[in-house]
Amino acid sequence: MKDIAIYGAGGLGREIACLIHKINEVSPTWNLIGFFDDGYNSNQAISTYGKVLGGMKVLNSWQAKLAIVLAFGDPHTIAHVHSLIGNVNIYFPNLIYPNFWMADKESVRIGEGNVITGGCAFSCGVQVGNFNLFNGYVNLGHDVKVGSYNVFMPSVRISGEVVIGDENLFGVSSIVVQQLKIGNEITLGPGSVLLHKPKDKSLYIGNPARLFKY
Repeated sequence: MKDIAIYGAGGLGREIACLIHKINEVSPTWNLIGFFDDGYNSNQAISTYGKVLGGMKVLNSWQAKLAIVLAFGDPHTIAHVHSLIGNVNIYFPNLIYPNFWMADKESVRIGEGNVITGGCAFSCGVQVGNFNLFNGYVNLGHDVKVGSYNVFMPSVRISGEVVIGDENLFGVSSIVVQQLKIGNEITLGPGSVLLHKPKDKSLYIGNPARLFKY
């Protein structure tokens, strides 16, 4: 099996450790060696699946081939931490829950470093970039295009032909209607329904979702 570690030792990191365990139950693939996190002491136990091995300095000096998965629920943090990893021995696989459903596997394209947890479903013609988190029961409609470093919280629904840029956050049970173009650094609040093109770097909440100024 291939060595893998999780960068981020919080709750999501523990959930991803469980995801790795579920993958191995179906197809033994990964040897989880532990966690990296600058906010924890080395050798601190995180779960039954491992301890903290160190922080970014330790990771960037790692001498062996190692798969890393980024365990953060904030798009900007994912992008920032990824930018700090410069070790050529590190690579970023997709981690996909065994019950992930695709309408047409041949027409779906998924980049690297993505995490797809339980109950997610992609229709046909979906294209996904890198380092996105699909955090449970996320549905993407036909021909949806997703950039990189986006976070989709549980039960998000993205309708057909929506185009999404980078570093966006979709709150729990939020909905985007068909054919919308979403740029970068948008936050859509939990339960919100987006009916029109949003402005970059803005927060939208409500049904229908409206720009929230603060």
